[in-house]
Amino acid sequence: QVQLVESGGGLVQPGESLRLSCTASGFTFSAFAMTWSRQAPGKERELVALITREGSGTNYADSVKGRFAISRDNAKNTVYLQMNSLKPEDTAVYYCNRWPWGTLWGQGTQVTVSS
Repeated sequence: QVQLVESGGGLVQPGESLRLSCTASGFTFSAFAMTWSRQAPGKERELVALITREGSGTNYADSVKGRFAISRDNAKNTVYLQMNSLKPEDTAVYYCNRWPWGTLWGQGTQVTVSS
């Protein structure tokens, strides 16, 4: 059974940083590209970042390019999202998932950026 457990969210002020973690189980982690996405209230889910199976390639949404960095540790079945220079518009629930997206999602982790 696929399980995705996100953690690391919180309340921060604009300009601060957070590091999100997602531990996966129930599938061969190293066989899949992984993503972080986010969903703010009343908005559609937005794909934020993607990392290839080996971690050699990454892609980012324009809205986070240069501020966020995705990485992974295949030995730990974990994908990370380092978020720097956070802005109020980054406020959302953040989710990880394999790519292409499976139907099962974790509970997400709330990130709130507010002064």
